[in-house]
Amino acid sequence: MPGRYDQFQAYRSRMNCRILGDDSQRGGRPGGTLVTKRFFSLDAQAYGDGALQAKTKELLGLVASMVLRCDDCIAYHVDQCVKAGATDEELWESFDVALIVGGSIVIPHLRRAVEFLDECRSGPRA
Repeated sequence: MPGRYDQFQAYRSRMNCRILGDDSQRGGRPGGTLVTKRFFSLDAQAYGDGALQAKTKELLGLVASMVLRCDDCIAYHVDQCVKAGATDEELWESFDVALIVGGSIVIPHLRRAVEFLDECRSGPRA
């Protein structure tokens, strides 16, 4: 049975294809308005290198996601932080900022973030 990391990646990929209309070529229903596609593109552009490095932006996104208590967003940003080369120390300091800003309500999300980080760091997937 796949772990949370693999389940998250598969679900996200499948649903992004559905939302953006990419599955219509495989017999699926069309989807994704121009507004939706532009929003997804804007999101991708916002996290690219600029005055701030992409890694820093992903860490900021992680903190915001933890404070807003969005587990999918937290998982996404943990994964992106790891892919961008964030160290465990950088991630833990970001978790600390989220705790200070968000308070104790962030603790359950911190638990899931650490669990997801452990899966991210566990090695390559099939």
